[in-house]
Amino acid sequence: MNWHKDAPHADLVCIGGANIDRKLRTLATLQMGTSNPSVQFETFGGVARNVAENLARLGLPTQLISAVGDDAVGRALMAQAASVGLSTQNTWVAPGAATGSYTAVLDDNGQMLLALAAMPLTDQLTPRFLKQSSAQRTRARLTVLDLNLPAGSVGALLEEAREQGHALVAVAVSEPKMDRLPRDLRGLQCLILNRGELQALLPDARDDAEAIAALQGRGVQQIVLTQGGDGVICSQAGEPTRHLPAPAVEVVDVTGAGDAFAAGVCVGLYQSPHDLAAACKIGLRLAALTLQTTATVHPELGPAWLSAHQDS
Repeated sequence: MNWHKDAPHADLVCIGGANIDRKLRTLATLQMGTSNPSVQFETFGGVARNVAENLARLGLPTQLISAVGDDAVGRALMAQAASVGLSTQNTWVAPGAATGSYTAVLDDNGQMLLALAAMPLTDQLTPRFLKQSSAQRTRARLTVLDLNLPAGSVGALLEEAREQGHALVAVAVSEPKMDRLPRDLRGLQCLILNRGELQALLPDARDDAEAIAALQGRGVQQIVLTQGGDGVICSQAGEPTRHLPAPAVEVVDVTGAGDAFAAGVCVGLYQSPHDLAAACKIGLRLAALTLQTTATVHPELGPAWLSAHQDS
């Protein structure tokens, strides 16, 4: 493995997918069964990578633990991470492998119609591989995982958090991958997911409130249920559930907005671990900014944005 043990200290560690995003947006209403005129955008993506880039651009010391191919895309992804101050010393560069890809088809309003993820390298982020970076997580103040990780790795990170008292946040990526969460969720500080993912995880729950209560009974302290333009529901154990509205903005492209929201929540929890509502407000503002660009991570994001928005 091309893996470096001499990684610098990072307060935030993000573990999961890193890939190339290809987005095709139709120029008119999509017509099935025929060719549709469209425009194409390419950008680097992957949930963990997107969250990590947002955090790094905000000026926070962040490390990405992922896997990319030893190809042109992988090399460009690593170079771009370095250019925004994101540490990748614990990311595996796989010889002879292709970097993963995520292809999204958007309608003429920027809403996603279909997405295809080809990310086999994330299956190589096994518990054995993750042991090699355990020292970095021990020193970190917050670790973020996405559910592109194999189920065994998710379980290992939860066990590590339980045993060592690490702050751990999990970000869902899709309904089919919700089964990667174990039943015992003790050690998980915060889970961020949407309604479809919540229903996939707890199909027998009568409503959101019952599902959230069930998850908290399994050990999650904080749950954030995203609702797109309707904002978010945030629930912290022992406190009333809150609904927070989303800022009204003109949507250019939805890709990356959910990851920006997750990054904003992580910023808030990094600063104030027990103030979930404040963390969600930062997330909503960062998602609103991202919705207004075709880039997966807003290219003009920087520390000044955080200074202007974290207390408002």
